[in-house]
Amino acid sequence: MIDLLPHADPGRPLRLLCIGAHSDDIEIGCGGSLLTWLASGRALEVTWMVLTAGGTREREREARRSATALLRRTAGSDIALASFRDGFLPSQYEDVKAFFESVRRRCDPDIVLTHRLEDRHQDHRLASELTWNTWRNHLVLEYEIMKYEGDLGHPNVFVPLAHAVAERKKAHLMRHFGTQHAKGWFVPENFDALARLRGLECRAPSGLAEAFHARKLRLTLQAV
Repeated sequence: MIDLLPHADPGRPLRLLCIGAHSDDIEIGCGGSLLTWLASGRALEVTWMVLTAGGTREREREARRSATALLRRTAGSDIALASFRDGFLPSQYEDVKAFFESVRRRCDPDIVLTHRLEDRHQDHRLASELTWNTWRNHLVLEYEIMKYEGDLGHPNVFVPLAHAVAERKKAHLMRHFGTQHAKGWFVPENFDALARLRGLECRAPSGLAEAFHARKLRLTLQAV
């Protein structure tokens, strides 16, 4: 496997933009990668967007508490929670796009983490479409969410996870998203299964990884 190391301009933190349609999407899709970045000691500034966090008061509390817990060791964070109707994002297109534009005016990220374009959940798909529409000149990594529809694809970017990080991710999800415990798929064994599959595919030393889809990468070959 070939390793690529994301970098930022010298003297400032790496800026990340994390976008999720629902309160737990970011944590499921790239929570392990964020924990790995933070454990490395790398300075990060994170903008955290959730589109349907305010659907219920409890889901909004979950979203804010989870983000606050994950981002407490960052150099800076901006948590932007919206209250669009869960499951109906395409019908609210104009307002959702305006929300994206409002975040764009205060966020110029080095890396954008968002949903996969081919995701069959309509909310996930629109979030990804608007990501590409809003941040066209940025490195976008699309994370994956397992679900009944079986729409997992063939990712081409992998982040190996240490065993301790994978355990922290699972514990975080179970601790902060109690409203999801009644759903049959929201169990630690499923998160572990996908991490093991992606770890196998990238020969991760621990056997565990998160995976992403990258549609455009620019390689800078001269010294910087």
